[in-house]
Amino acid sequence: MLTFRLDKTDSKTNARAATITTDHGQIQTPIFMPVGTLGSVKGVHLHELLDDIKAQIILGNTYHLYLRPGLEVINKAGGLHKFNGFNRPMLTDSGGFQVFSLSGIRKIKPEGVEFRSHIDGSKHFFSPERVMDIERTIGADIMMAFDECPPGTSDYQYAKKSLAITEDWLDRCLKRFHETTPLYGYHQSLFPIVQGCTYKDLRIKAAENVASKEAEGNAIGGLAVGEPTDIMYEMIEVVNAVLPKDKPRYLMGVGTPQNLLEAIERGVDMFDCVMPTRNGRNALLFTKHGTINMKNKKWEMDFSPIDIEGTSYVDSQYTKAYLHHLFKAQELLAMQIASIHNLAFYLQLVKEAREHILAGDFSIWKSKMIDELSVRL
Repeated sequence: MLTFRLDKTDSKTNARAATITTDHGQIQTPIFMPVGTLGSVKGVHLHELLDDIKAQIILGNTYHLYLRPGLEVINKAGGLHKFNGFNRPMLTDSGGFQVFSLSGIRKIKPEGVEFRSHIDGSKHFFSPERVMDIERTIGADIMMAFDECPPGTSDYQYAKKSLAITEDWLDRCLKRFHETTPLYGYHQSLFPIVQGCTYKDLRIKAAENVASKEAEGNAIGGLAVGEPTDIMYEMIEVVNAVLPKDKPRYLMGVGTPQNLLEAIERGVDMFDCVMPTRNGRNALLFTKHGTINMKNKKWEMDFSPIDIEGTSYVDSQYTKAYLHHLFKAQELLAMQIASIHNLAFYLQLVKEAREHILAGDFSIWKSKMIDELSVRL
């Protein structure tokens, strides 16, 4: 079984430090999960992921892994852990967000979703039952329930109808999950997802329904999809007031360093987002003192390390001037260095958040960090 030990809750906020234990190891929260969509974190070697970035858990994408390399390859390898060599905990999303982003080439039905591959146009069908079988084959420690993710700007009637589908699919996911067993000899957990768009009553209803399932952990989905930031924070507060305190809470697909700290303050334990690597590939670095656009000419003659604090090995080995040169020359190494730096920074940020929760001064530290993170250098 997945276990969750609450180590300390901040006295002035809802921030908490905890320890999650899986068959592939422990996860100390708050935690950020690098996104390994196709079984790899873009531009990052395994040894860098483990030793320099210090990733405790990564995320894989059900939709993309289902399409390629495909279930036969993953099953033959003995699951995703053995296929990609990552021997620490892994989580798979359900593919729901990816399927529903394929507007125009998918059809939503009560039974599931019919969609066409973005690769070759071939037709496929995801039902809650099928997704559970796929996630069993991939073999992540934590599986996500199949859901519909409505846009943040959805009207009330659409959001209500969408939530009804998600709740029906959750029941079917749970039934199929309990009818099946892990394929590779270790435990898998299933996390339900709270939807409900930006409507307080729908979010409360969804959170109450999810809490009633008594799953080993729970997730908050459908945020950072177009709604204002203050509304996102409000929805997190509404949901976390309902979700059980003795289970991990995972905020899906969020976000900026500031988003992470605000959500931690509101009681979130787990995060994932493509922002560190995507922004890194586009020359944007995150640091404790603000963001840096490495393409700006001001870094051309700056021979100081990328980050004075030394978030990872790349920060001491390479200078801003050198990284600026690599981006201007469109060298692939530039994207790799920036991706490693940003991921290491995110992991260091949540580690420091944990340390300050344990020390009892999280709110003071968080206020200072929010101001510094917002600076454009």
